[in-house]
Amino acid sequence: MEERNLAFGKINYVIIAVSVLLIIIGFVLMSGSGTTEASFNPEIFSNTRIVVAPFVVFVGFLMVIVGILYKQKEK
Repeated sequence: MEERNLAFGKINYVIIAVSVLLIIIGFVLMSGSGTTEASFNPEIFSNTRIVVAPFVVFVGFLMVIVGILYKQKEK
């Protein structure tokens, strides 16, 4: 078979897949029940929801950029 000259290599796709997983994990960490008019949920101010989850999502988006810009060394 002929070797195709693709824009991305295998490592690029792996980096992008891991970063998409990180973004999904970050949004899952941010999710949860909210506060209603009838009851107040203090869990909306947890450290996980307002610090850790946005940081995980941010790292995921940075890794997408790295995955796109990563250039493999020529053989």
